[in-house]
Amino acid sequence: MKDSIIIVSGGMDSITLLYDFQARIALAVSFDYGSNHNAREIPFAKKHCDKLGIRHITIDLKFMQDYFQSSLLAGDDAIPAGDYAEENMRSTVVPFRNGIMLSIAAGLAESNNLKYVMMANHGGDHSIYPDCRPEFVDAMDKAIKNGTYEEVRLQAPYTKLTKAEIALRGKELGIDYSETWSCYKGGEKHCGECGTCRERKEAFSSIGMEDPTEYLSD
Repeated sequence: MKDSIIIVSGGMDSITLLYDFQARIALAVSFDYGSNHNAREIPFAKKHCDKLGIRHITIDLKFMQDYFQSSLLAGDDAIPAGDYAEENMRSTVVPFRNGIMLSIAAGLAESNNLKYVMMANHGGDHSIYPDCRPEFVDAMDKAIKNGTYEEVRLQAPYTKLTKAEIALRGKELGIDYSETWSCYKGGEKHCGECGTCRERKEAFSSIGMEDPTEYLSD
């Protein structure tokens, strides 16, 4: 039954969730909030949705670029290199980004008679991004349920999974990860040095999967 809307960025996690739950997804939404990498991610989101026959829309949130503070919104030179760790990646937090996106997705769900909103946060996000943590997911689920007539619910099935476990699920699903984007710099190729690139490399390596990504640093 097509009862869900998914927030899909075009990255590994949301594309895996898209394929994993495609039988339930009626609508996919991407948000262009003016980040360095939106222009690289969103075309992949649309491409996979088109492949699966899932309606895809993009909503402009570029006001966030004008008013919010984050290295994701400040040009590629502002993106830190190094491991995916709190002290290194905290500058990439876009304040309450998921809260804003989920609020819009909840309104879209009720407007389209859908019962669930799906997001693809995962276990590796918890220490860095407050709006990816289980406590946030639980609170937003309650807020969305209580704030909609039809009691729309939030589902985040990858909350406790690692990036490697998501990659393994994608391998089982036959996803072509060369058609996804992770790098926060948003260049022609993945930089290979920022935290998200390193996390991507480590996920493939840890499950013995060939990394299909083109990196500048290779």
